[in-house]
Amino acid sequence: MKARLLPRLLACLALLLASLPAAAKPALWVLKDADTTIYLFGTVHLLPNDTDWHYPALDKALADSRTLYIELTDDDPAHMAALVLRYGLDTAHPLSTRLTRAEIAKLEAAAKTAGVPGGLQALNVMRPWLAALTLAVTPLMKAGLDPEHGVDKLIKGQMGRAGKTVLGLETAEQQIRFLADMPPATELAFLRSTLRETDHATIELKQIVDAWKNGDVATIGKLEDEQMRQREPKLYQRLLVTRNKIWAGKIAAMLKQPGTVFVAVGAAHLAGPDSVQAQLKTRGIATERLP
Repeated sequence: MKARLLPRLLACLALLLASLPAAAKPALWVLKDADTTIYLFGTVHLLPNDTDWHYPALDKALADSRTLYIELTDDDPAHMAALVLRYGLDTAHPLSTRLTRAEIAKLEAAAKTAGVPGGLQALNVMRPWLAALTLAVTPLMKAGLDPEHGVDKLIKGQMGRAGKTVLGLETAEQQIRFLADMPPATELAFLRSTLRETDHATIELKQIVDAWKNGDVATIGKLEDEQMRQREPKLYQRLLVTRNKIWAGKIAAMLKQPGTVFVAVGAAHLAGPDSVQAQLKTRGIATERLP
């Protein structure tokens, strides 16, 4: 994520560091019964505004759908800022009291490399989860990648202008609390994982970018889910598996209502052995990859 809310956590946030070629064809799935059709589409939350990711099958799926589900809809800047202030700062327990001297030095170097405003001093009053996300997202923002051009935002705008219903699978508070309510050891592991990855993140992100544009779900699963599962299994369970299971339950419920629905979530949630599709399969619901 991740992005992809995400370093590894929000694959979507990490999927677009480098510029994409002019054309892309990310993966699209469908599941259906007698009177319901549901499309599943992997998104990226940060995108250069000149990237063309539309193609005929995708455009038809969007045109046919009457309802859009994205991860969250209540993500306006003021609301998100209030949630970050509430759940992301901890002046009583600065990071300098929770990390080793070597880790603090690594944090300071990472802050300089990423160009974090305020550097180590700004990160020091953040909780570990927020410091990790700040280190991951700041370089992307400084590189000119605008969340307003993210695929989920663009699809939301397109469907809204067409008068279609747009709903969220989660609320912004729920999404942030998946991070803020982590056990302290898991939260620190998230930050330490981010610090370990700073030296080789650019090369890996380029690989993920290429995989997303080519619809190479196996590579996305290997680079994102598999590495996270191996290095930080508790984090993997909390931020990917748990949410995928919840979303699969909601998608299964959608099948009970007639109509056509488009579901767009971060690409990492649709890759790997614990993907949303895999969770649907455990419920006896098959998905089909569209050409």
